[in-house]
Amino acid sequence: MPFRFKSLLLLLLFMLPLAAMAQTANLNAPFLEDYLRRQQLIGKFNKNFSFNLRPLTPTVDDLEGEFGDKGSVYTKLYGYNDEQVFDDGKGIVKPLPIFVNAQFNSNYSFGINDGAMIPNRGLQVLLSGGVYIEYGGLSVQLQPELISAQNKDFEGFPTDHWGSTWRHYYEWLNTSDIPERFGNGAYTKFLPGQSSIKYTYRDFSVGISTESLWWGPGKRNSLLMSNNAPGFLHATLETKRPVKTAIGYFEGQLIAGKLQNSGYLPPKSGYYNQHSPLHISKRDEDWRYLSGISVSYQPKWVPGLSVGYSSVSQMYHNDMDSFGDYLPIFNGEKGPKNVENPDRDQRNQLSSGYFRWMSHDGLFEFYGEYGSNGNSRQLRDFLTNPDLNRAFTFGFSNLIPLRKENAFIQISSEMTQTGQTVREAIVSYNSWYTHPYVRHGYTHMGQVLGAGNGPGSNVIFVEASYVQDFKKIGVTMERIVYNNDFYYERFEIIKDWRRKYIDLVPSLIANWRFNDILLSGKLQYVNTLNYKWYLENDPNKYFTAGWDRTNFVGQVSLMYLFD
Repeated sequence: MPFRFKSLLLLLLFMLPLAAMAQTANLNAPFLEDYLRRQQLIGKFNKNFSFNLRPLTPTVDDLEGEFGDKGSVYTKLYGYNDEQVFDDGKGIVKPLPIFVNAQFNSNYSFGINDGAMIPNRGLQVLLSGGVYIEYGGLSVQLQPELISAQNKDFEGFPTDHWGSTWRHYYEWLNTSDIPERFGNGAYTKFLPGQSSIKYTYRDFSVGISTESLWWGPGKRNSLLMSNNAPGFLHATLETKRPVKTAIGYFEGQLIAGKLQNSGYLPPKSGYYNQHSPLHISKRDEDWRYLSGISVSYQPKWVPGLSVGYSSVSQMYHNDMDSFGDYLPIFNGEKGPKNVENPDRDQRNQLSSGYFRWMSHDGLFEFYGEYGSNGNSRQLRDFLTNPDLNRAFTFGFSNLIPLRKENAFIQISSEMTQTGQTVREAIVSYNSWYTHPYVRHGYTHMGQVLGAGNGPGSNVIFVEASYVQDFKKIGVTMERIVYNNDFYYERFEIIKDWRRKYIDLVPSLIANWRFNDILLSGKLQYVNTLNYKWYLENDPNKYFTAGWDRTNFVGQVSLMYLFD
């Protein structure tokens, strides 16, 4: 690791006095977060957590009525017993839950927000476990991950597409690092996973971590930071709990991290069109530096409301030569797009504002996030054309009480749009998560750090389920439109709606507890219309459908809780 990056990590590590907190909630086990979020709407979980910055660091005191109940899910996860305490109560050593996540895709890859898992056909398994140690002001969480995938061959972007279609498609492949397939055989990787070393003083913490992060209120998608990709090495200065002030509660995080390239080529990288190679080599020898900040505020005058702002900036490490390159709050250079600014243009910058409002009495929450691709636009330009280079997420959840104690019907929905509506952005190939200079795009190890369906995608998700404490049984429906920017740039002139690449995905979901085992399952039927924008035309028929395909997806997650 270069000296400058080491120095920044050490500076953040020793900035604060010390005191310790507790383990974090694993983002790769979404059923835990779903459980905590429901408990907050019911009024049983600490209302001051905004859920805008995750993973959370809860304690047993944050869940009303469960402290001291040794059999509860919450106490087993975030509490400890006398056998786990040493040195007269100054230290704690406890095993972390063993977590196994298995996923099977029958015909082609499908799935998002699964951390270290990769786009895969066949079976893949993620195994995680470890130990949490706390002493005085120091806390160490060792939670590595082992991922193994069959990685069977499957057809991606069809070779029968016209050469000019391949040329247009490579405008996205050359400005992002999102491989269709991770190599030609079985894939195995051992990663540090959800590990960290931190010091904490009161409600503030500083340290080094490889944990997955989530910024924003979304449950299915985040525009800037999610667990769609593996966790990346980063230094962090953060609030571990909501900080109470005279005007309300604050939460925040400042990070400086290292993003890795996938090392895999895009499909058909040896293709030529009109005697020109489609693939343009990226700077794979150079890693990328990512800095980011997110701040969430809950005004004391409006109970249940939280608002926040996030900003990230990435650039190639060898291009860094000023202090403003290290912290995003010092490099937001504004100016007209048509004026050349090498310092600004070599950075990939994104920002977003978000809100969440919840009502304990109404068992209801509503949230949203609005983002801008590029921080260099002047306020006048933004007010004139707010749709340019924008993305957004809106969603809600409502719990309908049943007669049975602690039982509810949960109705949820979320809509995310990263596809552009302004022609200027589409024809210039200026999609979310791509960049003309940082041509690996906003990715880590070959997967997008934000909304998992990738550049130019639009998603609508609906869920209806029965919930009681940790238990959950329900159905979901999802409609995914992939890379609409590519569709409009390449196929709009044809005026053929069959070209749109769409997934319709009904699912059955269930979460259940068997003593010390938490079990979560999902069965999905992926009905794909016009797979990879391809048509199977028949010269004898005036109308034929696009290339429609189906895929069965099964996923089972198991977590064993230690007493």
